[in-house]
Amino acid sequence: MRRRTKEMLVGFYGFLSGLHPAKLALLGYLSYIILGWLILCVPFLHRGERVKALDNMFIATSAVSTTGLTTVSVADSYSFVGQFIVLVLIQLGGIGYMTFGSFVILSRKKELSAERSDVGQTVFSLPKSFRIDKFIRSVVTFTVVIELCGALALYPIFRNAGAPDAIWSAIFHSVSSFCTAGFSLYNNSFEAYAGNFWLNAVVACLSYLGAIGFIVCVDYWRVFRGKTKQVTLTSKIILWSTLWLTVVGTVLILLSEPSLQAKPPEEKLMAAFFQAMTSMTTVGFNTISISNLSRAVLLVVTILMVIGASPSGTGGGLKSTTVSALVGVMRSALRGDQEVRFWGRAVPLERVWMAMAGLGFYIFMLVAGTYVLELTETCEFEQTLFEAASALGTVGLSTGITPSLSAIGKLVVVFLMFCGRLGPLTFGIALFCAGPSKSNEQDNDLAV
Repeated sequence: MRRRTKEMLVGFYGFLSGLHPAKLALLGYLSYIILGWLILCVPFLHRGERVKALDNMFIATSAVSTTGLTTVSVADSYSFVGQFIVLVLIQLGGIGYMTFGSFVILSRKKELSAERSDVGQTVFSLPKSFRIDKFIRSVVTFTVVIELCGALALYPIFRNAGAPDAIWSAIFHSVSSFCTAGFSLYNNSFEAYAGNFWLNAVVACLSYLGAIGFIVCVDYWRVFRGKTKQVTLTSKIILWSTLWLTVVGTVLILLSEPSLQAKPPEEKLMAAFFQAMTSMTTVGFNTISISNLSRAVLLVVTILMVIGASPSGTGGGLKSTTVSALVGVMRSALRGDQEVRFWGRAVPLERVWMAMAGLGFYIFMLVAGTYVLELTETCEFEQTLFEAASALGTVGLSTGITPSLSAIGKLVVVFLMFCGRLGPLTFGIALFCAGPSKSNEQDNDLAV
């Protein structure tokens, strides 16, 4: 019996080692979702009326994908233990499905296998100059430190505001913010804290740190310690694109949203900034009602959600580096240049191709998801488009239609959230690539 079991395990390991890293990533996230779904179906985790199986699947997928869309209230439908399970799924999804297991292996002084290293490169989209083992250690350390600091900063804010269970609320929202998950213990998100400067500031800091990605944080840490003399091109592009998207998004929302005009100037600016931030970082919190936004601002928010965060971060979307590469292609075409350059450095053709392919897959998934939702739901077109963009971008903002989706509509959104967490291009590679990945010896420090 033991021999047969051993042979089965060896055969299973051989099967996995022959798969493309994208397929392994797909199976990894899928296993987390299925496990989380089964656990959330346990009756004692529910509060009041038992949550339906489909809704538990929806919540598990939303948590692992760090989206934040919900068909039921997490605070009202799940007990403390149930909420804790949701938080664990958020944490696992936020740092990447393979990070925890790899960290355990590394903590035992063992090296990562070649297969696990390849999956790590796929999941994090690392520049070639980064070592995956050191990067994973840095990711776990950085995550623990930031989330702990975030919880300590949020606790007095919730306590002074009279929030129930201020400690648990601080911990939950710190993890949810850094993982850009958007899950909240308040049914109206942070609308009650729209005028609270410190909550807006802390949540924004946590969300930005999660969205800009571990690449930037590790990059600057390496420079600080003298390991390298300068940051990578990826980090420069991420920081500049994040800055400009925030500024442009804030200005457009500030000038275009009628519901903000009656607010005092400082609250109007803070609300516009927070909504731009929460859209582009894909954290998915809101301090103003999304259902009451004008169509012009809904379009702005949708574009920010599609662009999304940065590679190796906890956010979703098309990724800022991908959009930057596409902008570079257009600029080069207008100038008649034969290559794409940033800050005097050429972007490898491989990265440009990946950016173009990523855009194509993303648009296809978004259009297909919106089309099916238009067939199954009775909502306005802009609502279904917004819902599909929010799900695929793993954002979590909604005009309020999520709980009323049909069974098919919920399954469509579940599929979009899963694709968004994995990445539409990675999902496509996982489906159509037959064998293991081909090594690429070209050394560069740009991740797309």
